[in-house]
Amino acid sequence: MRWLRKNLVVIAGLLTLAYMILPNVVVMVFSFNKPNGRFNYAWQQFSLDAWKDPCGVADMCESLTLSLQLAAWATAGAVVLGTMIAFALVRYRFRARGAINSLIFLPMAMPEVVMAASLLTLFLNMGAELGFWTILIAHIMFCLSFVVTAVKARVMSMDPRLEEAARDLYAGPAQTFLRVTLPIAAPGIAAGALLAFALSFDDFIITNFNAGSTVTFPMFVWGSAQRGTPVQINVIGTAMFVIAVLVVVAGQLVANRRRKTATA
Repeated sequence: MRWLRKNLVVIAGLLTLAYMILPNVVVMVFSFNKPNGRFNYAWQQFSLDAWKDPCGVADMCESLTLSLQLAAWATAGAVVLGTMIAFALVRYRFRARGAINSLIFLPMAMPEVVMAASLLTLFLNMGAELGFWTILIAHIMFCLSFVVTAVKARVMSMDPRLEEAARDLYAGPAQTFLRVTLPIAAPGIAAGALLAFALSFDDFIITNFNAGSTVTFPMFVWGSAQRGTPVQINVIGTAMFVIAVLVVVAGQLVANRRRKTATA
């Protein structure tokens, strides 16, 4: 019992992590399945056919490419706007600053279906044609709050004396920002960018309302689930999960190496 009390937090953390990873493990296992029918819900036999031809399902890779493009552009737009908003909210005092701070969290708290219907109403009243650009605008809208929150937390923890020291050493505003401010804020910007990319790529509700005839990867998966889920969907999901894990591990290794170098 003493050992259990001592390691209770670690055990709880490991169980929680296992619970979160379990669906991904199921997806990985069934990416090697060869179902007898249309639905890939019951294990039949081991096969590498889906891995040999991941684009064997019609229109799947096209929808995947579209989702990646949307996520990349939405991330870029949200990061640029979100970073500027975060710096403005932290560094400057102006009227309605408190109200803007509160409104920033509104898209995060609002149900997605409400935002989706509101954006659809806006686009229809403007006479905009639903498609790639309406999806992109919608994705930037709901990713922006997450980027502002991540960058703002980092900017608030920055020591202003570092920038003052740079200016005392005759660095101009641009040099101070590029060589001091931006590198310090980079972890927060990177965190916001990764979060925005994941949210944009994964979104279904807002996309479905504002897509028109455009089909993204989540919409393709939803449509396929009605007719039969091809194994290639599990292959794509497994590949993206592995890539995400490798990116996180690489980031941790780089951070640990820098930390050791700084303390050496």
